[in-house]
Amino acid sequence: MQIMKPPFSPSSSIIRTKGRFSTYLFTLLAFIIFVTILYGEDFMCIFGQQLQNYSNQDKIYSTPKRVKKHVKVPFAVGKTEEGCDIFSGRWVWDEVSRPLYEESECPYIQPQLTCQEHGRPDKDYQHWRWQPHGCDLPKFNASLMLETLRGKRMMFVGDSLNRGQYVSFVCLLHQLIPEDAKSMETFDSLTVFTAKEYNATIEFYWAPFLLESNSDNAATHRISDRVVRKGSINKHGRNWKGVDILVFNTYLWWMTGLKMKILLGSFDDEVQEIVTASTEEAYRMAMKSMLRWVRLNMDPKKTRVFFTSMSPSHGKSIDWGGEPGGNCYNETTLIHNSTYWGSDCRKSIMQVIGEVLSKTKVPITFLNITQLSNYRRDAHTSIYKKQWSPLTQEQLDNPVSYADCVHWCLPGLQDNWNELLFAKLFYP
Repeated sequence: MQIMKPPFSPSSSIIRTKGRFSTYLFTLLAFIIFVTILYGEDFMCIFGQQLQNYSNQDKIYSTPKRVKKHVKVPFAVGKTEEGCDIFSGRWVWDEVSRPLYEESECPYIQPQLTCQEHGRPDKDYQHWRWQPHGCDLPKFNASLMLETLRGKRMMFVGDSLNRGQYVSFVCLLHQLIPEDAKSMETFDSLTVFTAKEYNATIEFYWAPFLLESNSDNAATHRISDRVVRKGSINKHGRNWKGVDILVFNTYLWWMTGLKMKILLGSFDDEVQEIVTASTEEAYRMAMKSMLRWVRLNMDPKKTRVFFTSMSPSHGKSIDWGGEPGGNCYNETTLIHNSTYWGSDCRKSIMQVIGEVLSKTKVPITFLNITQLSNYRRDAHTSIYKKQWSPLTQEQLDNPVSYADCVHWCLPGLQDNWNELLFAKLFYP
């Protein structure tokens, strides 16, 4: 049997002190009980409110974690490796898996992009593959893409560079579809490729500014004095409703100088009110309009939206140390300077894109193809394309004067853009 020992030896003084302390303690407890009975309701109100505050705080801090854990990004089947930036990497030579299709096997490529048909002597530009640092891109799976699109619509919206990406995308898919089960039709600004067995469409909509402009005619739009209409996103946007995967781009048509003309009223007004703004502010206006439209018209639980950054051109060979007066003509090799940034790519526009997208709560995936495309001076159509009008003898004597250093040969660079799109769609 264990005997508990007192911590101190008892003495008469300690006993007397203990007796007085017990009397005080009893009095204090009696007072507390009295006050609690008298003001009990107030105490419960005060303490109850504090508990509620702590409870709410717990909900605030814990809810995002639970949401993040259970939210599934539409169409995703996996995720990109932790810490892997698929837009940062290098070009590697690949004669095994490139090109992803042959130019002659895809009847949907416009004659402005069929470089082999128009006499390009080399095919080196077709054999480069983008390799991210520290990870690999998933292989483009045409079967998975078509099954994902079953009963759905996918649309590319923007200018001729987005149309090039659109055509590349169709070329990557069409060989899996029987000849009598696919079609491509154009209706003014809208081009529709239909995969009949899948009840799916892949579409392109011509809207070079996204907003309404005086350059909206899909066939006749070569206008140097360009004007965009403020607050007019719905003019084109009504044609995008119901789309499940939407890919936007806009850049090239804004590059007419340092200022942009903005129409405040309607193009139908007898007297038009036009103001000017810096290109950057006008571009910011278009970006915000696009995001507002997405927020009001796209369901983030079912749909996906992408924005492709600016496609670089290579109009000045002095940018990469070439001879003055030259451009992409006769260039068959890559630029190997990893920090290269051409003067045709306006960094201020890239900054606007970054600022607007970083502040929005609209779920949109950014396809940053600018830096990786900057290295590809070799991949442009140059002189190897159908010309819009007959060339003069003076032009023929100086190919640099009519070389197209904006658009890209297919197959080629834009197939890589679609591999990045595929990766972000299924492995965000």
